[in-house]
Amino acid sequence: MALLGFWGWGWVDAHRGYNIGIRLIEEFLARTNTGKCQDLKETAEVISKVGFKMFLGITPTVTGWDAEGREFSLMFDENPLTEFVELPESHKQLRYSNILCGVLRGALQMIHMKVETEFVRDTLRGDDATEMRIRLLEILQDQAPPGED
Repeated sequence: MALLGFWGWGWVDAHRGYNIGIRLIEEFLARTNTGKCQDLKETAEVISKVGFKMFLGITPTVTGWDAEGREFSLMFDENPLTEFVELPESHKQLRYSNILCGVLRGALQMIHMKVETEFVRDTLRGDDATEMRIRLLEILQDQAPPGED
């Protein structure tokens, strides 16, 4: 419990989500027969229109691209994780949906995309919209295990 006091629930949920994501990508690839995306824009569209639709039954809107095409937002009209949730004033800092950030980080890591994800706005916390920001940090290269060159 001391760990939760230090890191907070948001970190725990994002970490749990990461572990889910590294397993969920296998099911996604098997069920969709999706090939390799050509760029981050195509990846974002597949995440929104196929991944979220398949696993949560929603289709967030891809928007807010930066000039370099390395950062975008997913805007959620609905979020099934928060449908029947109301945060008391004393817990407004809780990042209730952070597990989704972790799922995306884990899944994208498995297909060699290191990303940073965060909810920048959340209706559950009193914001006017729910927005997840995804930032591509680097494309990872395949590496042979140590000793297997």
